[in-house]
Amino acid sequence: MSRMDKLRSRLFSRPSDFTWDELTKLLGGYGFELYKNKGSRRKFIHAEPSVMINLHEPHPDKVLKRYVINQVIEKLEELEEFRCE
Repeated sequence: MSRMDKLRSRLFSRPSDFTWDELTKLLGGYGFELYKNKGSRRKFIHAEPSVMINLHEPHPDKVLKRYVINQVIEKLEELEEFRCE
């Protein structure tokens, strides 16, 4: 099992300690690019298909909140459905 597969499995298990760094590595592996906006607002954009994940970078603790994990899982499922078609 590759590192990306392990990160994906970890995210989809909805852990309470999934970090921002793990998220950026995982989404980078899927082909998303990180764009920084004002403050802690961040966008991850995948060009083909056009998928955007818009969220706040957690601070001072780098652990993601449950709703952010659910949002990312939903977007990754959309991306995987597109790739299967």
